[in-house]
Amino acid sequence: MSNTRKNILVFLIPSLMGLFFFLAPLSVDGNFTFPLALMATGVKGLLGDAIHPLITAIICLSALVSVFANTIKPAFIVNSALLTRLFMLTPVWVVIRVLGAVFTLFALYQVGPEFIWSANTGGLVLHDLLPSLLVTFFFAGLLLPLLLNFGLLEFLGTMLSKVMRPVFRLPGRSAIDCISSWLGDGTVGVILTSKQYEEKKYTQREAAVVATMFSPVGISFSLVVLTQVGLENYFVPFYATICLSGIIAAMIIQFLPPLSYKKDTYIDGSKPDLDSELIPESMSAAKYGYLLALERASKVKGVKSTVTEGLQNSLDMMFGVLPVIMAVGTMGLIIAETTPLFAWLGIPFVPLLNLLNLPEAQAAAETVLVGFTDMYVPSIIAASTIESDITKFVIAALSISQLIFMSETGSVILSSKIPVNIIELMAIFILRTLVTLPVIALCAHMIF
Repeated sequence: MSNTRKNILVFLIPSLMGLFFFLAPLSVDGNFTFPLALMATGVKGLLGDAIHPLITAIICLSALVSVFANTIKPAFIVNSALLTRLFMLTPVWVVIRVLGAVFTLFALYQVGPEFIWSANTGGLVLHDLLPSLLVTFFFAGLLLPLLLNFGLLEFLGTMLSKVMRPVFRLPGRSAIDCISSWLGDGTVGVILTSKQYEEKKYTQREAAVVATMFSPVGISFSLVVLTQVGLENYFVPFYATICLSGIIAAMIIQFLPPLSYKKDTYIDGSKPDLDSELIPESMSAAKYGYLLALERASKVKGVKSTVTEGLQNSLDMMFGVLPVIMAVGTMGLIIAETTPLFAWLGIPFVPLLNLLNLPEAQAAAETVLVGFTDMYVPSIIAASTIESDITKFVIAALSISQLIFMSETGSVILSSKIPVNIIELMAIFILRTLVTLPVIALCAHMIF
């Protein structure tokens, strides 16, 4: 019997701890945050300026060991499941890690071509993005088993399946990924999705949809973006607009290529049990979810196993994701800063922005697609080049609703096992832009 006092405690205590760390809203000095972010910020502050050499060491070590592992193939790496997962890569990923190491060294020591390490390209990624991501990845990876391993997803997944399945064609457990992103951080949501995909909790289609539809930046960073354009007093309608446009995008885009082409099979090619989410007629959703949670709790191996898994998660993210963000993010920002590519790509949006009756359409069009490199860039451009509040509001909301940006979320998706490539990410980014822009513009006209 799984319904024992021990299993009840094993389910309740870690699950409540997981909810607290990832989702509990806190107000610190008048600012909204959550415990995981608070811990990350504290450690980041303790490390101070030492965090940049630490990041450089991690990225360079990742690149060097990857080159060594894939050329020499030493037995101690080949025979280790953890080291194989960390460092045995395809040639493309080895090159990306090496490129990330080179960019990091250039940005840290400000050597080489300035367009690589300037404050708007590699310097931005190394100094503004990676410090927060490093500590976030460490704590998120360490604490992730609290959400995954003790029955919380089984309980809440069963409860929410009646909403998520008919509306979004997703299992109920995906709601936890969504909430962890919307309240916390988009990268945490992607990591949670990837782990569940690897554990055959999501099919290829479900993992791709959750990662690209439900992993925006959190509330706190949304406020930062809105403050950048000087409209922080509109935060409540601003975030409501983001939520509405995101829900509509998720309902529509999953039926369009490339997401509609994804297979409903697990990572190993096996098919899901279509009856696995059925709730027995004799039970309520809450009772059935509770029994599933206790059954999951009964399979927990112990504290040591949980801590080991958490540390491995952290290593996966730090050694696997940080180099990708540095390489891909820097390249994207270089293109945005040194070429007129995104200005050219924005030209077709001028008629659409005029149709939506947005002032300064020409200037706004230049920001529409540049968010693919980094979601903060459109708001920086808007703050300095656009006077209209309604247009600034639309640009700020769109930059968050687009969700995929290569300096962070996009790179995390690419470095994960989630079955989406960079061409598909670009296509999904454009689809999100086309679907959410009219919704945001409509809301903006109702607000201003």
